[in-house]
Amino acid sequence: MHGGKLGLAVLLVPVAGIVFWPALQGPARMDEEALKAEFDKVRQPGMMNVPREDGEYLHDLIVEHGYKRVLEIGTSNGYSALWMGLALRKTGGRLITIEIDETRANLAAQNFRRLGFEEIIELRRGDALQLVPLVEGPLDLVFIDAWKPDYPRYLELVFEKVRAGGAIVAHNTRSHADDPGIRRYLEIVRRHPQLDTRVDTRSSAGFAISFKR
Repeated sequence: MHGGKLGLAVLLVPVAGIVFWPALQGPARMDEEALKAEFDKVRQPGMMNVPREDGEYLHDLIVEHGYKRVLEIGTSNGYSALWMGLALRKTGGRLITIEIDETRANLAAQNFRRLGFEEIIELRRGDALQLVPLVEGPLDLVFIDAWKPDYPRYLELVFEKVRAGGAIVAHNTRSHADDPGIRRYLEIVRRHPQLDTRVDTRSSAGFAISFKR
């Protein structure tokens, strides 16, 4: 990617409360801490982004296990994808991320381009229920953070694609604990004979992490 001094350009006028950031200029790649600071600028009200600690968790999970093939269901404007992309830059992997909302997808594409992740993150636009079956396995990690009632359907679609030793991570299992889709999802993964599942409550959102045997 091309990095440089931050804050050189004037921001474009916000539209409907959404901030569009200018492209970074310069010949050198930003160091990791500067890049993470840029990630935090991507977090915006109304984008339903994961908390920073959850982005860090996804990054660390990928690096720790050496995961290379990752699928994200629910891109929004790309905040969590950037954290995973940073990890995949280290493992030599790639991310496919799916977003149904065109406005959010456009913002995500801009963020990936601006921060130099276009070669690592592939954005697919459309309904995940239609697009996930087209994703080829095996996958090392699937991150589910989309329409909560469809969590059990997402699980069904990705399960056979995830390799043994891989993981399926579902977001908002704490913040949306009363959602019938979340409840059903947790019921399935906790009882599934091929999954070892634990619920992480490090943030207000909460994760369910299921490792496949």
